[in-house]
Amino acid sequence: MTTHAYETAVQRYFAAWNTTTGPDDLAKAVADAFTEDATYTDPLADVRGHAGLVAAIAGAQAQFPGFEFALTGTPDGHHDLVRFTWDLVSRADGSAPAAGFDVVTLAEDGRIASVKGFLDRLPGA
Repeated sequence: MTTHAYETAVQRYFAAWNTTTGPDDLAKAVADAFTEDATYTDPLADVRGHAGLVAAIAGAQAQFPGFEFALTGTPDGHHDLVRFTWDLVSRADGSAPAAGFDVVTLAEDGRIASVKGFLDRLPGA
């Protein structure tokens, strides 16, 4: 894998998490970013497949309306692994009540096959 492949995968990842234009657009963004049987695991979720990912993303968006996920720093990768950090940022005032980092495994086609997420900061914690 190349640096370009890592950056493209991360861009697609954030595009999926930040898609708020409806369920069809979200499903398409998830399909663009993730393999059909992709897994996503963090302290608050453990899902598999496009339907599970769509539900997890829609749930996060419902819990944090008016927020978006933003890449912080530069993705770092080797082989088929990429790690990156993020903040959950308010579009209204720029506050960032949540932050974390994810480690993703890429499939041969460049889409994400698995995500292991870690939460560094949560609201109220």
